[in-house]
Amino acid sequence: MTSFTDQAVTVEVPATSANLGPGFDCLGIALDFRDVLTARVSSETSIVVEGEGAAEVPLDESHLVLRALRAGLDHLGAAQPAIDLRCRNVIPHSRGLGSSSAAIVGGLALARALVDVGEGAPSMDDEEMLAVANAIEGHPDNVAPACLGGFVVSGQDRARVWGLRTGIDPRIGARVFVPPEGVETKLARGLLPESISHGEATANTGRAALLVAALAGHPEHLLRATEDFLHQKYRETAMPHSYALVERLRAMACPAVISGAGPTVLAFTGPGLPEVAGFAPAGWRELELSIATSGVRVVD
Repeated sequence: MTSFTDQAVTVEVPATSANLGPGFDCLGIALDFRDVLTARVSSETSIVVEGEGAAEVPLDESHLVLRALRAGLDHLGAAQPAIDLRCRNVIPHSRGLGSSSAAIVGGLALARALVDVGEGAPSMDDEEMLAVANAIEGHPDNVAPACLGGFVVSGQDRARVWGLRTGIDPRIGARVFVPPEGVETKLARGLLPESISHGEATANTGRAALLVAALAGHPEHLLRATEDFLHQKYRETAMPHSYALVERLRAMACPAVISGAGPTVLAFTGPGLPEVAGFAPAGWRELELSIATSGVRVVD
């Protein structure tokens, strides 16, 4: 029989940025900009959302945090009680900063925290949580850093998914430029070609490998390492202002990329890199963020 804590549990889950230029669907970082989610077992299910998405997200069983929470309970072999869910969202929706991954990973972490897992009962470690999150999201490049924090190399092979946290120079941070309007990931993916040339594939592989080394401690190579040959130019029509900002910043030797599927622009900051504060176009938000050293976490 499932035993639940009788206390409310709260988790914080970071924003994420995937791709980072050439690392399409396999590289991502966690950013220290966190949604705060609270859940408790209740007599009836209710959902309250404050902040980003409050006027748009559903407040029923289709709510993504609640769907993920219930998937987590299923994984744990637990019952499905009524849940009182409170979400304080700061991560912008449909902007390429991992809001859906934060919802999924946050919901799974809430399930794990709500259930009292006794001896011999099913559990959910970080590796299992990543697999469940990936099954919901469909690709691991955002859910992996949301789970693990830091800079993560991830991938999948049929049902198997992996996420390997790797080194990142603590001097490196990020400045993100968030436009007022979003772009749906499905639309952005639909603009990609079915194939590219062998030469472009070779160039992209080299840049992605260099990016791992550059983030580990060679920020002077980040401009070249963030060159992309797979996706950004094909998505220009869906986010022309974002693409123009990337081009403008890169002309200044700033390693700027489209964050995830866009349209947010991420510029790496660090030693030897140009200062780009104040470059947000009119109506855009500009945030200076550190790399999150931890992924989703329970708040005591």
